[in-house]
Amino acid sequence: MTLSIDVRQLKIEGIEADLAQGKITLGEAVKRLRMDVTTLQQTQFAGMCKISVRTLIQIEHNEGNPTLKSLNAIFKPFGLQMGVVRRPRKF
Repeated sequence: MTLSIDVRQLKIEGIEADLAQGKITLGEAVKRLRMDVTTLQQTQFAGMCKISVRTLIQIEHNEGNPTLKSLNAIFKPFGLQMGVVRRPRKF
């Protein structure tokens, strides 16, 4: 099933917001982007991002120590990149 550009953008923005608010982990965000936005299998998505399937699996399971290069390769197709953001204050 092919999603419209508007629907894809809404999904990306929702995942981005959930990640920024700490509702999901980085690995969960990557998995949701892959599954909900691209609908690609891990092997296809890893190939598209030019990373190994093992690296993708580790990231999706919040394991290992991914490089910034790998993470940016994953986020680039969605118009995203890793960065520094202010942590929300907890009162």
